[in-house]
Amino acid sequence: MRAPAEKPLRSSKPRRPLILASTSPARRALMDSLELPYRAEAPGVDERVPRGTTAEAAVALLAERKARAVFSRFPGSLVIGSDQLAVVGDHALGKPASRAAARRQLRLLGQEPHRIVTGLCIIGDGFFARAVEVAKIRFHRLTAAELERYLDLEEWRGCAGGYRVEAAGQALFQHLDGDRTGVQGLPMLRLVKVLRAAGVAFFPARGSGGSGQLRKGDKSW
Repeated sequence: MRAPAEKPLRSSKPRRPLILASTSPARRALMDSLELPYRAEAPGVDERVPRGTTAEAAVALLAERKARAVFSRFPGSLVIGSDQLAVVGDHALGKPASRAAARRQLRLLGQEPHRIVTGLCIIGDGFFARAVEVAKIRFHRLTAAELERYLDLEEWRGCAGGYRVEAAGQALFQHLDGDRTGVQGLPMLRLVKVLRAAGVAFFPARGSGGSGQLRKGDKSW
């Protein structure tokens, strides 16, 4: 069944500041690729969810919590929030706190297929959209030596499941069914669709305010 199209509650304001409610390098790299002026802000929210919350509900809740936290500090802007979990069966995996935790997660992910569940929320004056994207992944079976060499790269830091698809971690993948950018942390096909619904203009002319991430003191703000 096709998901309903996101629609603004009323006409959106042109050229409103765009903010990514994340300082994740992977998400910033994806935002940079759009060549749109934006800034990145840490949401600074409590990421705990009620016990028994499904992975899909958890990432949607946290994506919205992050977007609302940043929007409260920058009213009048358009804020993008995102959150992500790796799921094996009914077991959700967050960001490993140590190399040992990352080793356990990667061993588990190498034994059976898993899902990357990514929540996306965009909030602005008179605009709200929330969505969840799911990618299904199967890894190659790694030898113990391969696993340790991958852990040496420290790509597990700050990543649900303990790997990065945008870097050497792509060599873990045997099969991917879904949006690769969603696995990276920000589902760009859905994001572009929602930003267009919010009135964001793409492909800005050169010299019309620049592109990429803005510094906090940038005069275009």
